[in-house]
Amino acid sequence: MKKNKLIAAMLFFPILATGALATPAKTLHGPAATSIFNAPKRYNIAENGAVGDGTTLNTKAIQATIDKCAQNGGGVIVIPKGIFLSGSIFLKPGVNIEMEEGSVLKGSTNIEDYPKGNTRIEGHFEPWRSALINADKVDHLRITGKGVLDGSGEPFWKLFYSRRSANPKATTNLSVERPRLAFIRDSKDVEIRGISFTNSGFWNLHLYRNQHVTVDNCRFVAPHGRVPDDHAPSSDGIDVDSDQDVTISNCFFSVGDDDIALKGSKGPFALDDKDSPPVEHIRIQDCTFEAGGGVMTCGSEATIVRDVVIQRCTTSVNVLQLKLRPDTPQQYENISISDITLKGNATIFKIAPWSQYFDLKGQAPPKSTVRNITISNVKGTGSSLGSITGHALTTFGDITLKDVNVTLKNTTMRVGNINTLKFENVVVNGAPMTAPAGTPLPAK
Repeated sequence: MKKNKLIAAMLFFPILATGALATPAKTLHGPAATSIFNAPKRYNIAENGAVGDGTTLNTKAIQATIDKCAQNGGGVIVIPKGIFLSGSIFLKPGVNIEMEEGSVLKGSTNIEDYPKGNTRIEGHFEPWRSALINADKVDHLRITGKGVLDGSGEPFWKLFYSRRSANPKATTNLSVERPRLAFIRDSKDVEIRGISFTNSGFWNLHLYRNQHVTVDNCRFVAPHGRVPDDHAPSSDGIDVDSDQDVTISNCFFSVGDDDIALKGSKGPFALDDKDSPPVEHIRIQDCTFEAGGGVMTCGSEATIVRDVVIQRCTTSVNVLQLKLRPDTPQQYENISISDITLKGNATIFKIAPWSQYFDLKGQAPPKSTVRNITISNVKGTGSSLGSITGHALTTFGDITLKDVNVTLKNTTMRVGNINTLKFENVVVNGAPMTAPAGTPLPAK
C-alpha cells in the first residue's frame, strides 16, 4: 500500500510542478502586436551593393534597393554611416528613407547622372534635370534620421557664374542645368525630420502640390558670401510651391537665396493655371535664419498666398519679403508674424516690385493686392524697419506693426504707395515711433 502511494506521488508532483512553473504564452494585442508583427522591413543599402567610400557611384545599387523594397510591400531604406555617391534616385509608394548618424548621400557632379524630364520648375513645367531624391505620388512618405544630403554644388555654381559673367543679359536662372537636392510632388502626409541639406546645386527642398507636410529639425546650408567665389546661386532652403497645410519647425537656414519661398505661377494668365493652386495654411515656427532672403518670401513666381502664421523665430535677415511682379496678378493676404527676435542686419519689411524676367505677353498689366498683414512682438537688434513699395497697380490693405521694441542702425523707413500702414506701440532706439506717411508713385 505504501509502495502504491509513493508511486502515485512521484507521478503527481512533476505534473504539479510543471503547472506551477510554466508561464503560458501571452497573446499580444494593440500597438505591441502591431510593432512586432507589422514592423516595416528594413533594407540597408550597404548590404545591397552600395559602397560608402565617397567615390563609387551607387545610383543603380540604391535604386535597385528601392525597387526591391517596393516590390516586397514597402519598408525603410537605411543609409548607414559612410559617404554614398549617387545620381538621381526615385522613391516609390510605401518606401521611406532613414539616414543613420554619420551617413551622407552625396550628389554626383556629373549632370548626366540626373536624367532630364518634364518637371515643375520656376512656376511652370519644362524639361529639366531630376533632383537627387525624387518622389511623386508617395503618400505617407518619411525621410528621417541624422544624415546629410550633400549636393556637391560647387561645380554647378561656378559654371553658372562663368556663363553669367560672359553673357549677363542672356543667362537666366535656368540657363545652366543644376540639380535640386529633393523634389517631392503630389503627395499627402509627408514628414521630413532631422536631415541636413547642404551645398545644393539649385533649390534644396522643392515641395510641389502636396498636402499636409511637416519639415522639422532640419538644416539648410549653402555658401552665401561674395559672388562668385563663395556664393551658391538659387540655393533656396525650402520652396513651398502650390502646397497646402505645410508646417516648418525647429529648422536652421543659412543659404545664398530665399530661405523659405512660397511659390506658384507667374505671368498675366497665372490665375488660370490649374497646375498652381493657392499656397495656404502655412505654419513656420521656432526656426533660426542666419543668412538668405528672409524668414518668408513670396515669389519670385507666386499668385495667391494666404493664411500664413509665423511664430517664435530668430532672424538676421528680412522678416517678410514680398516680391510684386508687374506681369502677374498676385494676392498676398492673411499673414500673421509674431514673437520675432532680430539679430545682426535684420530688417522687418522688404516689399517691392520684382521685374526680373517679367513678360506681359502682350497683355495689359494686371492688378495685385496685399492685405491683412500683422507683425507683432518683435525685439532685438537689427538694421532697419525696411521698406514697403508696390508697383503702379498694387492695392494695399491693412499692414500692422505692433508691440515692437528694437534697436536699429537706421530709423528711416521707406514707404511708397500705401496709406494703410499702422504702428501700435512701436519703440525704436528707446523712442516711440509712428507710421510714416505713404508717398504716391511718380506719374509716368
